[in-house]
Amino acid sequence: MDDFLALGYLAALVGMLALLALLIVRQVLRNRDLENIISRLQPKLQQGQGTPEEFYELGGVYLRKKLYSAAAGEFQKALKQGGTFPELYNALGYAYFCQQQLDLAIANYKKALEQQGGYVDRLEQPRQRLRTKKLVPQAIAAYEQALQADAANETARRRLTALQKRFAPPASETPAKS
Repeated sequence: MDDFLALGYLAALVGMLALLALLIVRQVLRNRDLENIISRLQPKLQQGQGTPEEFYELGGVYLRKKLYSAAAGEFQKALKQGGTFPELYNALGYAYFCQQQLDLAIANYKKALEQQGGYVDRLEQPRQRLRTKKLVPQAIAAYEQALQADAANETARRRLTALQKRFAPPASETPAKS
């Protein structure tokens, strides 16, 4: 009986170690892929020969590595090169959001909406971030803007209603008579 118990413990230990090894190998491969992209793009972009899409790609790699200021710099370079696609503004807004530069983040999210009205669904995460950070007036305005762009957006309608109910100004109370 003790042999089965020891064998069970050994099998569980080997299984956990195999899972841990798999997770480590997966992370190493992911980091290697990101570093390969950086080593491919950086020399070309440092010479100023890149396209907005390449600056955007490098900025996206920096975002995945959580190098938010470097990512914002690459996104700014993409804008200077003439990139004006909504994903660029959304990614720049996210980089600013992660650096707690909320006004710049909101401004870039709005530019993404201005670029393409059909981009409303992809901007659900920024609206959620505003709501999470307790920036209720900005979140309500973002949901209202989403509904103006797409009146059939049920997610935006539901969340706007929830925000308005949850954060409605308190009704004036009648003073108690003495």
